[in-house]
Amino acid sequence: MSPSLEPADAIPQAPPLKVRRLGLVTQHEAIVLMRTDCHVCRAEGLTARAQVTLSANGREAYATLYQVDADWLGHDEAGLSESLWSLLGVEEGAAVTVRHAPALESLSSIRRRIYGQRLSAEAFQEIVTDVVAGRYTDIHLAAFLTASSALPLDHDETVALTRAMVHAGERLTWSGGIVVDKHSVGGLPGNRTTPIVVAIVTAFGLTMPKTSSRAITSPAGTADTMETLAPVDLDLPAIRRVVEREGGCIVWGGAVKLSPADDVFIRVERVLDVDTEGQLVASVLSKKIAAGSTHVVLDIPVGPTAKVRSEAAGLRLAETLGRVAQAFGLTTQCLISDGSQPVGRGIGPALEALDVLAVLQGAADAPRDLRAHACVLAGAALEFGGLAKPGEGAALAAQALDDGRAWTKFQAICEAQGGLHTPPSAAQTQPLGAQRGGRVVHVNNRKVARLAKLAGAPEAKAAGVAMKVRLGDEVAAGQPLMIVHAQSPGELAYALDYANHNADLVEIEP
Repeated sequence: MSPSLEPADAIPQAPPLKVRRLGLVTQHEAIVLMRTDCHVCRAEGLTARAQVTLSANGREAYATLYQVDADWLGHDEAGLSESLWSLLGVEEGAAVTVRHAPALESLSSIRRRIYGQRLSAEAFQEIVTDVVAGRYTDIHLAAFLTASSALPLDHDETVALTRAMVHAGERLTWSGGIVVDKHSVGGLPGNRTTPIVVAIVTAFGLTMPKTSSRAITSPAGTADTMETLAPVDLDLPAIRRVVEREGGCIVWGGAVKLSPADDVFIRVERVLDVDTEGQLVASVLSKKIAAGSTHVVLDIPVGPTAKVRSEAAGLRLAETLGRVAQAFGLTTQCLISDGSQPVGRGIGPALEALDVLAVLQGAADAPRDLRAHACVLAGAALEFGGLAKPGEGAALAAQALDDGRAWTKFQAICEAQGGLHTPPSAAQTQPLGAQRGGRVVHVNNRKVARLAKLAGAPEAKAAGVAMKVRLGDEVAAGQPLMIVHAQSPGELAYALDYANHNADLVEIEP
């Protein structure tokens, strides 16, 4: 009698391990630690940096394996990073099975992209599905983002990526007709117009459910700034309650599953310090579509040290945004704005929040440029909504600031989101004085933003830079050009060292 073979699924697996919480903070990266002589590693043929699947408590998660050769971790234990612990939702000592992760077929598409081949809509859908499921490591994500940068996404690819990102998450729908939104492509320090625009637009009765991102390569994103004023990590039912009550909201998109792949991409883009056009367009539009917007005002700052360097490049980006938006039935208006210097005074979450409050409260020393720019953007939204004739929207927006309607509405939105807070103050401050007298002729946006990040922004909410001068100002030797804000002496010293080696942060001509 010939021997029979057991079916593959009947082959016994190695016994489970006991989970151990290590308190290992890896941000979002799922890490599991196991002994080199662990019976599971031997049985499964697992080696360091292998991609594994962990199953416990009815949940499954993907992680990167690291191995230790030390007695502090038991042979029968699997040590979990904080992010992996959260994903599995286990208790100390619970049983977990560990095995090789299944092969990722979508990686072959990324390899083709690296070698210069265009990808189909199906390929993008497979990639985004695997990204949202947590199957991609940061190395895989970096490869995809780099491949999409070295060979920029064409129109069809951008549409396909946008659609895949929308389909991967939840979608909001709203009753009624026009739902307006606003977005800046970034690259300009300060420029925190969104809270002001939402307050103005909703004060006139339009619907504006604003979901915003945290910083990618900047010292603050809208969500970072708004978080110093009110809670922003609302779930979908809470967002709907706030919008139904007040007409709008200003929340962090990462707290809900509206285009969830975008938040994963942003995390890696922040490390790489890249923000390519195709990814930018897909990022912006996927969240607008998922949020249920019908009309979007897009701000494109243009300047020598902004993200968009020339008016021609700004017009090309505007055309790309418009063409991709049209494929989804989304109406857009792109406004080319002045990106030659920061907008407002504050650069960093709390400092930008103080500017927002000053404008909304009608303070005598409120940044005039921030107020004017917010009114232009809000005016375009009011014209979209049929509440103002073409060319008259900005003046109508200014009225809502002057008569207090916008400030009243902003307070109501904050209260609906969980309460209005006072932004924190930095423990350490240091002015940077002019080396000589003269006229301010250039402000390097990128270096000023870098200075604010070195001071601790956006992680330290009170950190950043407060600008004291603008282009064209006459200054005396020793007069403060900006004030650096930091939470610790070490961060302040680090930022000041950078400033001392970069005299072109602000250029002055005699």
